[in-house]
Amino acid sequence: MTFLRHGAAASALALTLLLSVAGRADQAQLDRGAYLFTAADCGACHTNVKAKGPLLAGGRPLKTPFGTFYTPNITPDPETGIGRWSDADFMLALRRGVSPGNDHYFPVFPYGSFTKMTDQDILDLKAYIFSLSAVSQANREHDIDFPFGWRFSVWFWKQINFTEGPLAPDPARSPEWNRGAYLVEALAHCGECHTPRGWFGGLETSLAMSGTTDGPEGQKVPNITPDKDTGIGSWSPKDIVRVLRTGQLPDGDFVGSMMGEVVNGTSKLTDADRQAIAVYLQSLPAIANPDVKAVKAE
Repeated sequence: MTFLRHGAAASALALTLLLSVAGRADQAQLDRGAYLFTAADCGACHTNVKAKGPLLAGGRPLKTPFGTFYTPNITPDPETGIGRWSDADFMLALRRGVSPGNDHYFPVFPYGSFTKMTDQDILDLKAYIFSLSAVSQANREHDIDFPFGWRFSVWFWKQINFTEGPLAPDPARSPEWNRGAYLVEALAHCGECHTPRGWFGGLETSLAMSGTTDGPEGQKVPNITPDKDTGIGSWSPKDIVRVLRTGQLPDGDFVGSMMGEVVNGTSKLTDADRQAIAVYLQSLPAIANPDVKAVKAE
């Protein structure tokens, strides 16, 4: 009997330890997901801040040359949000831009960048989003110009403008460079704003990161290639890191508009990640674009 009591106690202790380890693993995943959530700036797009809407409940208007899109509710509400989505559903949305009902998402949802994320990062991001409060709020219909509202046409758009990921590391480059590439090209999806688009909304990849006169909300977006006259070629790595950390430009002014929202996320990155972004941006081809000059460093 003594042996049995000791055996039962040992089993109970082992179970307690196992549950404790599992709990830490779950919290570790949520912590990773929270970091990814911030870096990807999910809250800024999926929250109607001007209307003081709930976090991730959607409804934020995004004006584009094709009409106005309203971001969807991505809280874990099972009826109006994504609470019924499985891991596979979430993976399908970010990796392929397809809904659980097999409809194509409009590319205003930047799955062209999110597709480059790793499987683990996608699942960690989902875990964090599903840990947040569920909000019951129906999605608003988009107000899209004819004929761009036809979802089936997105299939044809994808054949020209979409390449499924994930992003493969470049073995010829340093780990820091590869981390920067991942942050810029995938997670922070910088090219979605800083790269010009063609007639049908596809990114002009030959002009990557060179800025545009017709960015989100019709605003100019600066050239962030290392061109010395019109880009950030005169900036030091410290200049880039400072902008990402505080929003302060080399001339002492501060970023505004939507970049201010982006800095709210990049300010929470680690110093190592901000430095990796600087390393990657400075390695890009220099492209001149006088229409959207960046601030020159003194």
